[in-house]
Amino acid sequence: MNSGIMGIVTHLVVAVFAGGLIGLERSYFGRPAGLRTHTLVCMASSLLMLVTIYHREWFAGTLNGPVTIDPTRMAQGIMTGIGFLGAGVIMKERLSVRGLTTAASIWITAAIGILAGVGMYATVAIVTALTLGTLTLYRIIERNISLLTYLHHTTRFLREKTMPEAELRELITSHGFTVVDMGYTLTNEGKYFEYNMIICTRRESNIQRLAKALTQNDTIVEFRISPATG
Repeated sequence: MNSGIMGIVTHLVVAVFAGGLIGLERSYFGRPAGLRTHTLVCMASSLLMLVTIYHREWFAGTLNGPVTIDPTRMAQGIMTGIGFLGAGVIMKERLSVRGLTTAASIWITAAIGILAGVGMYATVAIVTALTLGTLTLYRIIERNISLLTYLHHTTRFLREKTMPEAELRELITSHGFTVVDMGYTLTNEGKYFEYNMIICTRRESNIQRLAKALTQNDTIVEFRISPATG
C-alpha cells in the first residue's frame, strides 16, 4: 500500500510541477488565469485519472466481481469540464476578445494532467516544454513580424454634408489602410449618414495618425475606430 501511495504522490507532484510552469508564464504576463489556476487544473486532472489507475484500491472490499473502468471516458469528462473553465477566462471588450490563449493553455494543462495521472512522465516533460515554447517563443515571433490589424471604422456626417465615398476612401488609404468592406447607414430619422467599414493595416501607428486626421476634419460629426474580431 505504501508503494501505491508513493505512486500517487509522484503522479500529483509531476502534475503540480508541469502545471505550475505553464501557470507561471501566464502570471508573468498578467493573464487572468495564472499560476494557481493552471496548477490546480493540472493536479485535478491527474487526480481524476488516478481513480481509473488505482480503481482496485479505491473500491477494495466493495465489489463482488471484476470491474473494468475505461480511462478514456474519464479523460473525456475532464476535457468537457475544462471547456466551462476556459470559457470563463475569455472576455469580450466591445468588439475585441481577450483570453483565448489563456483558455487554450488551460486546455493543454488539463491534457498534461491526464498524462501525469496515467504515468506518462516522458510525454509530460515533452508536452510541457512544447507548451512553454509555444507561449514564449511564438510571442517573440509575433512581435517581430508585420501582422495585419483589422478594425471596425464608422464615420458619421450630417446628411447634407456627407463626404463623398471616394474622398473618404482616399483619406483612409493615404494613412496606410486598406478598406476591406463598406456599408452605409442612415440614422436619426435621416439626420445623419454613416459609413461603416472594416479596414486593415500592418502598422499600429497608422491608427493614431488616422484618428488625428479625422478629428481635424470639420465635416465629421463623430467617428469610431475599434478592433475587429473573427
